[in-house]
Amino acid sequence: MSAPFLSSRWSKAAVWLIVLGWGPLLGIVLLAQAGLWPDPNPNPMGPGILAMLTFWPALICGFIGLRKTWFRK
Repeated sequence: MSAPFLSSRWSKAAVWLIVLGWGPLLGIVLLAQAGLWPDPNPNPMGPGILAMLTFWPALICGFIGLRKTWFRK
């Protein structure tokens, strides 16, 4: 990502939604794959629902931010 993309509030919102919404699920999956999670076959229900609820808002905010930075004059 370049600096102009992150200058938009929409883009910053998308990045935060991805980090805070998808991060816990990805962290659990990666830790389980590496063998560092207590359960080798986890069922992370809460982080999965959080990732599901933040997927489309993050995508929409990212597209709006991308469009605003591309067509900025």
